[in-house]
Amino acid sequence: MESQTPFVAAHLRPARTFDAACATVVEYLARAVPMGMWAVSRIVDGRQIMLALDAPAYGMPEGAEFPYATSFCRTMVAGDTPRIAPDVSRVPEYARAAGLVAPDVVVGAYVGTPIVRPDGALFGTVCGYDPESRPDSLHEIRPLLDLLSSMLSAVLEADEFATATARELELARREADTDALTGLLNRRGWDRFLSTEELRYRRFGDPACVVVMDLDHLKTVNDTRGHDAGDDYIRRAAAALARCVRGGDVLARLGGDEFGMLAVGATVEQTVELVERMELALEAAGVSGSFGHAPYSVVAGLPGAWQAADQAMYERKRLRRATREPA
Repeated sequence: MESQTPFVAAHLRPARTFDAACATVVEYLARAVPMGMWAVSRIVDGRQIMLALDAPAYGMPEGAEFPYATSFCRTMVAGDTPRIAPDVSRVPEYARAAGLVAPDVVVGAYVGTPIVRPDGALFGTVCGYDPESRPDSLHEIRPLLDLLSSMLSAVLEADEFATATARELELARREADTDALTGLLNRRGWDRFLSTEELRYRRFGDPACVVVMDLDHLKTVNDTRGHDAGDDYIRRAAAALARCVRGGDVLARLGGDEFGMLAVGATVEQTVELVERMELALEAAGVSGSFGHAPYSVVAGLPGAWQAADQAMYERKRLRRATREPA
């Protein structure tokens, strides 16, 4: 009789996604070593984003952001300050940082350790803060910090690989969601892609920007030169935009004269440069359009970024009409 491989009960299986592992680590630390706040943070684009946290003494929500330049974690990661400081007033760099975090944030004790990618690059930190100083026995949790940061680094690597593989498969399936006129992703594919990406961005806190573009004068072209000319106008716009996108970016025709793009991994500054290139490309193709863009944030998500970008685009269009800016 063949033996069957036993299966482990669902609630006993280890976390395989990075966000679930982060939540587990924060929950465990809050119970095992109570402090005013425990968090797993992401360091990106000069910001420290709290992906998962328990903050009974500070009342911060998940997704809260702080400048990395003035954070405790910056000097810790650089190796200039200790990972465990039971009394931050004894460490001059931490004592200075304590007054720069936020006006209503008091820090008396700090604990931090980096989450490192396989190539040695920084992803983020596991960090703890308390309004009061703590006894020197706080140093005893150092082996625990080493274990938890190593575990999160391993889960991060595995989850990012699985995510990249899933994204490649998803992009390969996009043919069914292709706009027949332009060859770009259509509205159904765009909505499905953003829904899937929303889960991934919340997991890792990666940077991204949403760009919205609305063509000018399509109705005039259709009315004066016919719908074939209008279709050609749309195709020229699509081709010009497609030449500007970078590898990994997602460009879609959302219907009529509206286009959307997800600038994957792009900061606001990089997106501004990208939009400028697209405006020049449209001009060279004899087409004009109004753009709006907004960054992704853990709090607002991709739907919030899309709404903000759409509002920015309509405000840009309104200003152009009010000032009679030439198209």
